[in-house]
Amino acid sequence: MANEAYDFGQIDAEWTEVCIKVDVKNADLAGDIAQMVVPYGIYVEDYSDLEQGAWEIAHIDLIDEDLLAKDRSKAIIHVYISPEESPLEAVAFLSERYTAVGIENEISTSSCKEEDWINNWRKYFHPMKVGKKLLIRPTWEENFDAEGRAVLNLEPGLAFGTGTHETTRLCMELLEDYVKEGDSVLDMGCGSGILSVASILVGADSAVGVDIDPLAVKTAVENAEINGVAEKFTGICGNLTEKVTGKFNVVLANIVADIIVILSKDAPNFMYDDTVYIMSGIIDTRENDVLDAIKDTYDIIERRTENGWVAMAAKLKKKGE
Repeated sequence: MANEAYDFGQIDAEWTEVCIKVDVKNADLAGDIAQMVVPYGIYVEDYSDLEQGAWEIAHIDLIDEDLLAKDRSKAIIHVYISPEESPLEAVAFLSERYTAVGIENEISTSSCKEEDWINNWRKYFHPMKVGKKLLIRPTWEENFDAEGRAVLNLEPGLAFGTGTHETTRLCMELLEDYVKEGDSVLDMGCGSGILSVASILVGADSAVGVDIDPLAVKTAVENAEINGVAEKFTGICGNLTEKVTGKFNVVLANIVADIIVILSKDAPNFMYDDTVYIMSGIIDTRENDVLDAIKDTYDIIERRTENGWVAMAAKLKKKGE
């Protein structure tokens, strides 16, 4: 989740593209670390299973020769740094983190225009099934089969949250299980609003998304409009405890472990006795830190994991426990 808004009116502004080359076996972890640098998405080139992927996704076995010539042993992670941010700091952070976890890497930088990197990124974001009820569809994709699922039309813009990351998918799967018809939902750190919109599509009567990033809230409101649920969604920019009032049937926090620990102290102010509190964005090495911080306040009712990420559903401890 970003801490400040960016001025996207200047399309000609020079951005910095950071390319990180790693062994394919380290692509997932390297990508997770790269995601810490920016709030608005990365994309990864990985051609290790090119033929199988082409068949499974597009049902074709005729592949461009340039693609076949790609190095199958390496993955390239693309990160884009806005003109207001320091690429040197980003590179230093990445180098330090990769060294700490033992990932060999080659990092290079180059200048690019915002419109170029947005178009590059979009090439790697396609319709995706989530859980049993939802299909995430980027608005520029016209050909897709929903197969009876509720379609979440998404214009990610530059705010975090495309649904491709494990943390968001885990959260949406828990939403399917715990959101009931007529529920109210609070989305703390709403990013692109994907979870707020998803909660409405699976039955919630209303959702409030709050974020400290004006760009995120703007994108969330736009995504609610695109999906025809604007009248059920309220986007709020600012501090949770200062801007939000009332209680909700489901409360969400899909951020990072440290912020979840902080938000979990305030979340009870917005919860009924039987409210479900869904937490995600927790890397497995930090799970115990979160559990230790919330153990006196919450009981865990469900835990899910995927590729080293943890999501949990909890309820307030009953009085007297």
